[in-house]
Amino acid sequence: MEPVSSPLTTHVLDTASGLPAQGVCLRLSRLEDHGQQWMELRKSYTDSDGRCPGLLPPGPMKAGTYKLSFDTDSYWKKRGQESFYPYVEVVFTITNETHRFHVPLLLSPWSYTTYRGS
Repeated sequence: MEPVSSPLTTHVLDTASGLPAQGVCLRLSRLEDHGQQWMELRKSYTDSDGRCPGLLPPGPMKAGTYKLSFDTDSYWKKRGQESFYPYVEVVFTITNETHRFHVPLLLSPWSYTTYRGS
């Protein structure tokens, strides 16, 4: 389970199997240099529940544009499954630094869905 104090959380579900997507490599980045350069903040993997605990340390997030990049190709290859999307990038903007943000990813070999969760 993810720490309650983390301002950003994610959860990846494998809708093809109906199970959490364990072991998905993901990278969190923030857009820097006036929108010219992505700075990687963290690389991690989803746990057995498809979550990434401690994605960011407790406290407010810096306002700006962020990106979560999910390595879906490696996830599907480990399962012997062909897929259409080699990676998924979810780009979002934080304007209120005091809010918490949840970015779920519903994943299948041929599609994906994401939304701002609670």
